[in-house]
Parts: sequence; C-alpha cells; structure tokens
Amino acid sequence: SLACTTGLDAPGRVNIETSLRLGDTVGGHLVAGHVDGIGTVVRHVPVGESWELAILAPPALGPYLAVKGSIAVNGVSLTVNQVTDTPDGCEFSLNIIPHTHAVTTLGLLQPGARVNLEADLIVVATHGRSGIKRALLGSVAERVVRTAGCPVFVDRPTRHDPSAHEPEIIPLC
Repeated sequence: SLACTTGLDAPGRVNIETSLRLGDTVGGHLVAGHVDGIGTVVRHVPVGESWELAILAPPALGPYLAVKGSIAVNGVSLTVNQVTDTPDGCEFSLNIIPHTHAVTTLGLLQPGARVNLEADLIVVATHGRSGIKRALLGSVAERVVRTAGCPVFVDRPTRHDPSAHEPEIIPLC
C-alpha cells in the first residue's frame, strides 16, 4: 500500500520484471515484490566503471543484511557489498554495474532519496523475522556460489538437531 512504500504516489518510471514461470531457470536472487522497509540513499558515486550506492536501512532490516546476501531496492535485486551498523539503522552499499545503472531507475537516485527495500527472501523464508547472523549468511552465500552452481534450497537447522549450526544447502539441479 502507499502507506508502506515510497515513490509510487505519482506517475513516473518504475522497475518491473516479468514473473518467473514454472520450469524457468532461476538466474539470480528471488524477489517477491514486497516492501519490508523504506531506506534513504546516503551516497551514489562513480567508482571505476560502476557506481557505489549506499543506503541507510531502518534498524528492523539490519538482521537481514549481510555481505554477499541480496536486497531489492525499488524492485531491483542486488548483491550487498558492505554492511555497517549505525545508531540510525544499518548502512549497506551496493555495486551498480553500467547496464543496471542505465536501464533501471537506480541511476536517477540522489542522496536523500527514499527507496523501497525488500529483504533477502531466502533469509526471511528460512529464518523468519529473527533474521540471521551476518557472518553465517556470508558463509552460506559463498558455499552456494562455490558448490551448487544452480538454484538451491537453504534448510535451516531444526530444534531436533542441536548440533547443527549452519543451514544445509540443498541443490535443486
């Protein structure tokens, strides 16, 4: 609803992707299209051939942010490069490649702009609203990239197995 989002109360450009169809290959992050919070752009500066986009997220989203995790900003799913807790929330930075900068509304963002944020769907689905420790998510993301090479399901440890400390990664290919 308009009470939970920003930038959708007037005509303008929005980022829209077609839905994944049954049988399609998953080639990126999973995004549901929900808004979990509103962030504020802190920095948007060129770095080499790309741009660094830094955003201050509300404190409630902090548990879902981790290096190599994902977050959707105004509907564009991106990989988190850096995370820093601050007294006002959680600042995270993203690397925006030239193609994404050119074909999405992210290239238009200026410091102070408010953006819609969607937390990493895998973290929310496997760990609920308690989130996950940042070091653990980074470890999981590295293992997914290194070992699976295909879509995966991340199964969190259950209460029945107190010795399990990391989620189990189950390849779906």
